[in-house]
Amino acid sequence: MKKLFLIVLALVSLKNYSQRPERPQGQPGEPIKISGTVLDKETGQPLEYATLVLQSIQDPAKVNGGITDIDGKFSVEVAPGRYNASIEYIGYKTFKVSQSTFNESVDLGTISLEISAAELEGVEVVGEQTTVEVRLDKKIYNIGKDITTSGATISDALNNVPSVNVDIEGGISLRGNENVRILINGKPSALAGFGSTDALQQLPADAIEKVEVITSPSARYDAEGTAGILNIVLKREKTLGFNGSVNVYGGVPTNGGVTVNGNLRTTKYNLFSTIGYRYREGPGNGFFDTRYFNSRQDAFLDSIAYDRNIEDRDIDRLDRGLNANIGMEYFFNEKSSLTGSYFYRTGSDEDVNTNVNDYLLNNAPQVGTTRRELETEEDDTHQISLNYINRFNDDGHQLTADFQYSVDSETGNSYINEPVRYNNTSNTDINIPREETSTIEDQKEYLIQSDYVLPFGKGSQFEAGYRGNFENEVTDYRLLQENDAGNLEVNLNQTNLFDYTQNVHALYSQYGSKFGDFNFLLGLRMESTQLKGKIESQLTEEELQEEFSFPIDTDFDNNYTGLFPTVNFIYEFNEMENVSLGYNRRINRPRGWFLNPFPSRSSRTNIFQGNPNLAPAFSNAFDLGYLKRWEKVTLTSSIYYQRETDAFQRVQEQVFITGPGGSQVEVVRNIPFNLATNDRTGAELGILYNPTKWLRLNSSVNFFSFNLDGEFNGVNYSQSNSSWFGRFSSKVELPWKIDWQTNAFYRGASDEVQGRSNGILSINLAFSKDLLNDKATISLNVQDLLNSRKRNGFTTTDFYEQDSEFQWRQREIRLSFIYRINEQKKRDRQNGRDYNGGDDEEGF
Repeated sequence: MKKLFLIVLALVSLKNYSQRPERPQGQPGEPIKISGTVLDKETGQPLEYATLVLQSIQDPAKVNGGITDIDGKFSVEVAPGRYNASIEYIGYKTFKVSQSTFNESVDLGTISLEISAAELEGVEVVGEQTTVEVRLDKKIYNIGKDITTSGATISDALNNVPSVNVDIEGGISLRGNENVRILINGKPSALAGFGSTDALQQLPADAIEKVEVITSPSARYDAEGTAGILNIVLKREKTLGFNGSVNVYGGVPTNGGVTVNGNLRTTKYNLFSTIGYRYREGPGNGFFDTRYFNSRQDAFLDSIAYDRNIEDRDIDRLDRGLNANIGMEYFFNEKSSLTGSYFYRTGSDEDVNTNVNDYLLNNAPQVGTTRRELETEEDDTHQISLNYINRFNDDGHQLTADFQYSVDSETGNSYINEPVRYNNTSNTDINIPREETSTIEDQKEYLIQSDYVLPFGKGSQFEAGYRGNFENEVTDYRLLQENDAGNLEVNLNQTNLFDYTQNVHALYSQYGSKFGDFNFLLGLRMESTQLKGKIESQLTEEELQEEFSFPIDTDFDNNYTGLFPTVNFIYEFNEMENVSLGYNRRINRPRGWFLNPFPSRSSRTNIFQGNPNLAPAFSNAFDLGYLKRWEKVTLTSSIYYQRETDAFQRVQEQVFITGPGGSQVEVVRNIPFNLATNDRTGAELGILYNPTKWLRLNSSVNFFSFNLDGEFNGVNYSQSNSSWFGRFSSKVELPWKIDWQTNAFYRGASDEVQGRSNGILSINLAFSKDLLNDKATISLNVQDLLNSRKRNGFTTTDFYEQDSEFQWRQREIRLSFIYRINEQKKRDRQNGRDYNGGDDEEGF
């Protein structure tokens, strides 16, 4: 079995990097073509990645061959001669071709392979484990059958990928850096949200086939994201006929949903669709103890003095969402096809935040309030995609063209009321004004892309392409506050309309080649960016500057062009060991909400305010990696260094804004700014260990440190910090076809710009059992078994210190049932699988 695997890998290498057999100029013997079709004898289904082996009888050291396509067809050009020919496929009996002399082109017809019972005992099942593949510019993690995410979301599944961390609020970071670009099937997509990751918390984890962790992106990819890129590749069935699955789940706290997948494939077209609905209640909580260095007065509290605020927060969160994707791929011929798809997502969320506040002076309670905030959000997203691909030959010569149009409409409202619970002061008539906010966001995005790939010579390849991204986002924000007469009136100082446009044109080319065991990929990408913003407000620029205490341009148009070189090397000691080195230059552009100077309110005295003066951040990064495989162990490791200039950083400061009746209200403002530099160094190590057929272990650890250097508004925020995170996963096959999986994650404590965060531990547990001849699976999983996924920390500024604890979502128990229609568990096809995304551009 092991020998067969090695032979197949060798043949794939020949397929990808070798030329056709050479012959002396002027001699007879034009190449001939050997073709045929390979099917499963029992089901009649085509076998993709089956291998034709052609071994020269005259010189047995010479081996040629090829692999079958998605329709089970192969076609190989060889020099005329005598060969020992065979058809091989893991888990099937080898078929020996009786013919040995090939002097002219021949069609071997249909070849049916029988399953080998003896070999099947040594065959791993795809989906039973997470595997890793290393390419010149990325690591590919095949998610496999991760039962801890059955019925969960894509965001949950990402938290099991090495190098990736999803925090308790859904924020995604790569190697501890939040400036990561999220792509779906290699392209920006409404499925990943418009600059946020909220949509990933609505889509089912079952849709993922693999995740590409691209820490040293080639020129083919966007230069956006200084941390790198996460490319989520979604599933698309390639088997002829109809197949599908139904996943139903439910649990506590109350959550439930259903996802239905369907796929009908013929020789001329492939119809695919996914429809999913989810309902999820997510209770959370928080505790904040803020101690001010000097007593302060709050205009909302009729200027009562206090020096301490204790806040106990309860969150009742309700998420409801429907998503649907339908599409068709039409095959013009064996080489070219056109795929069209339509994606729709709608969400209706409702959050109730209850904040019990106690205001103290010298530890004596002064006033107590209960602040209730109802937030509602309605979201509708539509996306239309077209993809054309023309494969000129089987060597990778191809042209692709993509068009994508996305539109999103989001309406959010909040209703805030804060009655007084008790009052121990002489002020007998304290009335905190009611507030209402309304936010309407309309977003549109166009994407046009074309890529051309030309292989030539021995293992060489040239690639070039263009991508245009055109985005527009209009945010209409309105704040209403209660006046002295008890009526709601518009606060003109903070009501505004922000029209933001980002247009990016990109051209790239890259060249890769192979010399013996040495591979390299060199590329250069040019991106021209236009950032435009227009603010409509009742205030003039001078009044805005006075209100927000920094210069504001209400109609800006910033243009800049950058060159982004990439260099990637791999040296293969053998098929089981290699070392890689990569360099890339990246950019981090400020998003619209980071530029909008009008504040959004997380509470009455805490606001987030964008900074329209933000400039893009640029980084230069180096990555050195090492991969080693043994029979039962796979080791991946890397060390990296990144220097980022004008890096974004958020700080808190004390400012005054205009409140009801024109009063000046003291608030804590969170605002991003351009730090001078951020030097980041780190190392990571991952180990996959399969000691026996019934036990699989997977662990990784990532250590990183960074040095910040910069100041804002006269305050120096320079600091050094180090932290780490690690994860461990084990899967045990118990008797009676029961699987037991445990995932543990720990993020170490770290120093922040203004304080310190404590470590976070999270453990997920799951059991599953296959039923009905493996056509169905029932799973029970527990998210955050110890209910310990809480963010604890300490913050200090020049005017207060704060201890805090925050839990976004409490422990969750979920039961799911999956039924597969003509979808049997697939055997491992890693021999020859295309991990470059060529066949995975569409699908859900």
